[in-house]
Amino acid sequence: MIDTSRRGLMAAGLAAAALPGLALAAAPPVGRQVPGLYRRRIGEIEVTCVSDGSIALPPAVFGEANLPETRRVLAEAFLDGNAPVPCALNTFLVNVGGRLVLIDTGSGDWLGPTMGQLPANLAAMGVTPDKIDIVVLTHLHRDHAGGLLDKENRPLFPTAELVVPEVEMAFWTDDANTGKVPQGSRGGFPYAKQVEAAYRGRIRRLARGAEVLPGITAIDAFGHTPGHTIYRVASGPAQLLVFGDMVHVPAVQTRFPDWGIAFDVDPAGAAATRRRVFDMAAADRLLVAGMHVGFPGLAHVRKAGDHYALVAAPWQSAL
Repeated sequence: MIDTSRRGLMAAGLAAAALPGLALAAAPPVGRQVPGLYRRRIGEIEVTCVSDGSIALPPAVFGEANLPETRRVLAEAFLDGNAPVPCALNTFLVNVGGRLVLIDTGSGDWLGPTMGQLPANLAAMGVTPDKIDIVVLTHLHRDHAGGLLDKENRPLFPTAELVVPEVEMAFWTDDANTGKVPQGSRGGFPYAKQVEAAYRGRIRRLARGAEVLPGITAIDAFGHTPGHTIYRVASGPAQLLVFGDMVHVPAVQTRFPDWGIAFDVDPAGAAATRRRVFDMAAADRLLVAGMHVGFPGLAHVRKAGDHYALVAAPWQSAL
């Protein structure tokens, strides 16, 4: 009689391991993550969350004066407030009636080896850059637009229309604005001109509140940059709010929504926009997609007194 009890199976396993000459197969660590892809249906529209990787931000990015509170909140979120804080970077591929629209391009080769994973993740789902019909930007910071060009300033999306918020493009292509941005962001001015040259003839400057195409509409979200824009993806009653840089470290900026980050062009304007967008998302119970919310970046916003909380959307195995 075969002993199928738990004790019997354990004993059999130990006996087999002790047999001379019996080698167990070695399984070395893989050493890399699986492709960063996750799909969600918004009515008839399919959205794929595509990771570009992550970067680490110093806790002092919210200001030295706020550092004690920043560390306390990070500790409550099981993060080390004495070390650089992980900051995810997501992009979103939207399939609208068979047309592929990529919202933001990640960082390309500009921000180190933990970023720039968008092309590999797109390839894992069988999408090459020439298959992208439209590239849409929330803004022109390098972690969102760096994937537009290679190191020789050649366009990485050879046939796509590039849609950039009108106010954003006007700001970053005007050198008179250089003194209006933090020192660390001033490389955005020559980069915007390189993008403009590389995509000349296929750039559409998007007006505030305009449609990218039916199903994707721009919403002004100024402050982080002058033309920072978020996008409402809608199909029937279903909606998704792709809300760009409303937060960089969600644990901190939901608890302290009035705190700016070192990269904000207008910290007060960014804070006012954050409250407005959070209030809208909470009141309308919108699903939001954040570029810097832990992959896949999908959540709901809950009002909590004078601050907010992000509630991660549950994983769905079926579309």
